[in-house]
Amino acid sequence: MAMSNGAAAGAVLTLPARRTVTEGLTVAVASSEPVVRLGLRVLCESFAVVAEAATARDTVREVLLHRPDVLVLDLADGETVLAELRRSARDVAVLALTSSDDDDSLRAALRSGVRGYLHKDATRDEIVRAIQGVAAGEMIFGRTAADRLLGLVARPLGVATTPFPGLTGREREVLNLVAAGLSNQLIARQLRLSPKTVSNHLSAIFHKLRTASRAETIVLAREAGLGTMQG
Repeated sequence: MAMSNGAAAGAVLTLPARRTVTEGLTVAVASSEPVVRLGLRVLCESFAVVAEAATARDTVREVLLHRPDVLVLDLADGETVLAELRRSARDVAVLALTSSDDDDSLRAALRSGVRGYLHKDATRDEIVRAIQGVAAGEMIFGRTAADRLLGLVARPLGVATTPFPGLTGREREVLNLVAAGLSNQLIARQLRLSPKTVSNHLSAIFHKLRTASRAETIVLAREAGLGTMQG
């Protein structure tokens, strides 16, 4: 896997090109936020924007209907979309825009099959370059994400890492007990917290891990080795 400095979009991990980008490149944009969708339409004006969607269901439907070359997806809404597109539209390159800036979010995006990963504060030139790149078969990462990815790749084998570094110590304790199968009431008793505080911690955990349910969170936590009463 070759590494080059790229242009304004930061580091570029280059895979064999799927095809040559042409002026007829088609794009779909998706976000639950109207302002974000408007901004994406403006940023993508040099391409043919063939679809726009505000919900996960609409995004999947529009992508399957129009088969754009690239889907520019606000990752705040992306988990369901990416799971379905892995099954039904692998030929559509996904450029993810995110407000997150942590290793776990990057890993989750890569596992989901995105070909590009940029922060929402990326410039117009960065986004245009990324759209062209993912359509051509490249993997594009913003500079911060590229630095994180290099750190993950360069980390020596066998070196233990703390799972979910974006969580606070208390949130990790709560997550460990959730993964062990304890109810909110039992977690509250174990940690000497109120049930409301436990619920608040869980809401923060779901948000940071980008999970939609307790069951999904438990699976993710157990895969990371959590779920022991000892923490």
